[in-house]
Amino acid sequence: MNYTEAKDKFISTWGSLGTLWGINKAMAQIHALLWISPEPLSMEDIMEELHISRGNTSMNLRQLMDWGIVFKESKPGERKEYFASEKDVQELARQVAKERSRREIKPVIKVLREVSAIEGDGTKKTEELIKQTKALYELADSADTMMNKIVNQESNWITKTLMKLIK
Repeated sequence: MNYTEAKDKFISTWGSLGTLWGINKAMAQIHALLWISPEPLSMEDIMEELHISRGNTSMNLRQLMDWGIVFKESKPGERKEYFASEKDVQELARQVAKERSRREIKPVIKVLREVSAIEGDGTKKTEELIKQTKALYELADSADTMMNKIVNQESNWITKTLMKLIK
């Protein structure tokens, strides 16, 4: 397999994985391209490489910047905007985990807290709803709290040790 085949396979696979993580394919492919690119790329470079429209590229670059994993860069003497990805894998994982918690897990935890706090009416079905949603709330909240503690530790020995254990 040569460079072009390997690059295309990686970008395609990352795009497919992105859909499993809740982001669209183009967004994941743009991230993959920027992640493996040794130099920042312009919007035109990205559009040409991935064969996607300007609107699609622009919208997805904005979302990647909102996630905090892609950054605008400028080159002296150039009017074009260039884009680069966070290159540190651990920092990338931290940022993605932080955003997924904020966008997905915290809203679910809020709903579970509300649902599990309803007043009981003495019926079995209400008591079971309260019991099960409270258990799920406690589990989700504890897991989110633990993950956030790990994610918010920049580079202490606990984080490094946990990351090594996960590998």
